[in-house]
Amino acid sequence: MVAQPGRARCEIGTSGWVYPHWRGVFYPAKSRSAQWLQHYAAHFHTVEVNYSFYRLPSAAAIEQWKAGCPEGFVYAVKASRYITHLKKLRGVEEALARFLERVRGLGDHLGPVLYQLPPNWNCNLERLRAFLQWLPKDLRQAIEFRNSSWHNEAVYDLLAEHGVGLCIVSLPDLPSILRTTAPFCHIRLHGSEAKYGSCYSEEELSWWAEQVLGFLQDGKDVYAYFNNDACGFAVHNALRLKQMVGEGC
Repeated sequence: MVAQPGRARCEIGTSGWVYPHWRGVFYPAKSRSAQWLQHYAAHFHTVEVNYSFYRLPSAAAIEQWKAGCPEGFVYAVKASRYITHLKKLRGVEEALARFLERVRGLGDHLGPVLYQLPPNWNCNLERLRAFLQWLPKDLRQAIEFRNSSWHNEAVYDLLAEHGVGLCIVSLPDLPSILRTTAPFCHIRLHGSEAKYGSCYSEEELSWWAEQVLGFLQDGKDVYAYFNNDACGFAVHNALRLKQMVGEGC
């Protein structure tokens, strides 16, 4: 397939790059972890940072990521679990401000900020509405819902009102809702058969390529990340999807 995206931006990569089990699969067998980002950036223009979900990156780490990538490379950054899982979006104004201030240190290398909500939390429209009011308008931000109760028109309308993206997910136990609520699409592919542990087939990747091309033709920027890191599946799937969509990704 050859993409005709116009001015729309297409970024395809993986969720994270620091995986020792990728040594000898993607990274050179005798490479040091300090060399991995440079190697990764030679093949992809973007990566999704999951580290920030567990711990606030230090200012030094932000500077290291910024210095370790080429011009045009972007980091999608996953927000702290303190905000999304422990506090469930309530009373997080200070934590949110601290997190966003830190990741803004990436400058032009900062891509979308992702907020992943826990699978055991049912839809709470009022909590979501209050949280969205705290989000700055100058950043691209998306929310990933892991509970099907959040997938309703009221939620979609609320996200669209604030220009926040609905994260499109691929998971074995949830449908992929192909809905956009912002000028961009954030897609996370966790595995179709086993979460984080299955490889997408050629047929499945072809289907996703069609969806990506459709979003691009609609003028939507696309950020797509494979999170099936087992056995290096994420790398192989991301490289193949890039080929299918076109050299612009």
